[in-house]
Amino acid sequence: MEKNMEKLRFGVLGTSGHYSLRVAGPIKSSLMVESYGVASRNGAKARDYAEKWGFTRVYESYEALLADPDIDFVYCPLPNHLHLEYIKKSADAGKPILCEKPLGMNAREAAEAAEYCQKKGILLMEAFMYRFHPQWVRAAEIAASGELGTVMTTAGIFSYDLKDSGNIRNIPETGGGGILDIGCYTVSSARLLMGTEPERVICTLKRDPAFKTDIYASAILDFGDGRVSTFTIGTQLYPWQRVRALGTGGTLAVEVPFNMYGDVPGRIHVSTGVGRRTIETEIADQYLLEFDAFAQAVAEKRTQAPTPALDAVANMAVLDALFASAESGAWERVRRF
Repeated sequence: MEKNMEKLRFGVLGTSGHYSLRVAGPIKSSLMVESYGVASRNGAKARDYAEKWGFTRVYESYEALLADPDIDFVYCPLPNHLHLEYIKKSADAGKPILCEKPLGMNAREAAEAAEYCQKKGILLMEAFMYRFHPQWVRAAEIAASGELGTVMTTAGIFSYDLKDSGNIRNIPETGGGGILDIGCYTVSSARLLMGTEPERVICTLKRDPAFKTDIYASAILDFGDGRVSTFTIGTQLYPWQRVRALGTGGTLAVEVPFNMYGDVPGRIHVSTGVGRRTIETEIADQYLLEFDAFAQAVAEKRTQAPTPALDAVANMAVLDALFASAESGAWERVRRF
């Protein structure tokens, strides 16, 4: 963005706990974006939220925010079942939209969202913040460079412990459950490090007897030619996360792959025939980088987001196959959209 260009003003759909916990603070230091408007169906709640987090305008409906010509783009952290609806409404209002993952409840919805925005000429990006952190930019470069030889396998784990029945992540009707919430990260990172798409998957999962959401899942992604990725996720487990890649010529591990801190360097451990080293990447906040990257694309009127919407569709297709495999107990092909 040019130095003299004004900051882009974005609006937030909903008084999101995720936004207040992880995004609101880092955004204050952005030279590219301004947290301008927040919408809620509860006016008093929206006003309190705006005062606390520095929003200039408050709207008592999502539609009122979308209709404001002063809003340059929209951030959607609404529950998963509302993503497709408000992606379309944002596109109809001519607003680029940064939408929390996943784009929809399934790959069909994600593909519909991507196609709708493409036809309208509206920029759409799934908010996978981790890909913007320097540690992941470097990890992807190493994997693609051939330093590890051919990456033959990756292993991921991502877990937390959440037993609150009222939390949307524990409500199946709103798109709750472990695979949609955190399995999307283990799949996305595997696809990134492998540099291609899996052909088929097999998955086992357990559902909470009361919530009915998936709380534990383990899976194998088959990329063909002997190349596989494995992962385990859980929403009622000790909180933990790691990602490792193993190739014919070396290994790589990302120490804190997803919920990376914004005030310490990232750490990647690499071992090859030459030796072992730990790479420390620059201190950076991945949410700030994500918003700035999207704003840059909006300002430059690009036709494709930094993370293309079709990547979100491909990721969601794998998640669909995981659910299908858990149901059938067999390998399931990953559908191409």
